[in-house]
Amino acid sequence: MGAQWKAKGKEAAANAKGRIFTKLSREIMVAARNGADPDMNPRLRLAVEQARKASMPRETLERVIKKGAGLLNEGINFEKVTYEGFAPHRVPVIVECLTDNVNRTISSMRVAFRKGQLGAAGSVSWDFDYLGMINATPEKPDADPEVAAIEAGASDLEPGEEGSTWFYTAPADLDAVSRALPEHGFVVESAQLGYRPKNPMKVGDAERAEVEAFLNAIDEDDDVQHVYVGLAD
Repeated sequence: MGAQWKAKGKEAAANAKGRIFTKLSREIMVAARNGADPDMNPRLRLAVEQARKASMPRETLERVIKKGAGLLNEGINFEKVTYEGFAPHRVPVIVECLTDNVNRTISSMRVAFRKGQLGAAGSVSWDFDYLGMINATPEKPDADPEVAAIEAGASDLEPGEEGSTWFYTAPADLDAVSRALPEHGFVVESAQLGYRPKNPMKVGDAERAEVEAFLNAIDEDDDVQHVYVGLAD
């Protein structure tokens, strides 16, 4: 699945929208530590764009930025923690979390991984590339993703869902490529740093159902920001 795991139809559910806002708010707060101006803070700019695409109210967005930048008297500090392990059938998984309570999060991950196996740092990340991931859709039918990738400076690409394309970049090039793609006929739907599996596994339908149920359960945790899986489409 070359990019981040995303439960099918999840964003269409009303109760899921609250979880999405929670995850986006945490990302914005962490990004805003390096400055409250999106034009001067690439990570914040990308997070703000994601929040706007998710229809986060402007008042909420502005408050979250100020909270993260320390402009409000609300002391919440989120820490990034990453867990590695295996889903059922030894499918490798990387889970990125932002949490204000690491003890709570590790307890939740231990429970979530009971149907798989929670591993040590480095146990599966060696089989993933850490890079920039941009999902973009063509603005016009004749927009050519290969030409756009070359012109914008992406290092690789692959087809996404519903006519979209995943563009991959070196981590340092994520912001520049995200800014360049619209000039070549593509609308950026999401942009983030993440893990792409080097050798995604193929499993049967029954096994896939087990893996997807496992991933769904992990993704429902509010502390979980991103889930990456070495599972072939």
